[in-house]
Amino acid sequence: MAGSVLDENPGSVLSETQQADIAELKQQWRELCGTEPPPYNRKFLESRLAYRIQELAYGGLKPETVARLEALGDQLDGGNVVLRRIRAGEDRPIAGTRLVREYQGIQHTVTVLTDGFEYEGRPYRSLSAIARHITGTRWNGWSFFGLRSRGDA
Repeated sequence: MAGSVLDENPGSVLSETQQADIAELKQQWRELCGTEPPPYNRKFLESRLAYRIQELAYGGLKPETVARLEALGDQLDGGNVVLRRIRAGEDRPIAGTRLVREYQGIQHTVTVLTDGFEYEGRPYRSLSAIARHITGTRWNGWSFFGLRSRGDA
C-alpha cells in the first residue's frame, strides 16, 4: 500500500490486500489498526483488513448504530463486562482452527469448535481444562497453547 487508504481507491487497496503475502498483511494490520496482528489465519486477516479499509474510506458505523448495539449487548449480559468478553469470544480463534502444542515430546492437537474445543475426540468447554488434562496441573489454557503471553490479561 503506497499511501494512505483515504488517498487511494479503496477497491484497488482491497485488491492489493488479496495479492499480499502474510508478512505484508501483518504490516498492513499494524498500519491500519495500530496494534499487533492477531495470530489468526490469512482469511481472517484479509476480511478484517477489508472491513478496516472500507471503514477508513467510507466511515464506520453511525453513533446511533453503535449505541443500539451496546444497548442490545446490555440486554444480553446486564452490562457485565466479563460476561460480555466471554460471549463475544474476544480473541477466540475461528471455528475449525487447529491448535498444536508439543508438551514433553508429545504433540497435542485441539480443534476449535463454535461452542468449545475438541481434544482426543472429546468436547471441552475451555482450553484450561484441556491443558489441565495434558499436564496434570492448572494452566491458563490460552497461555499453554500460545494464544496469549503471560503478561496479557
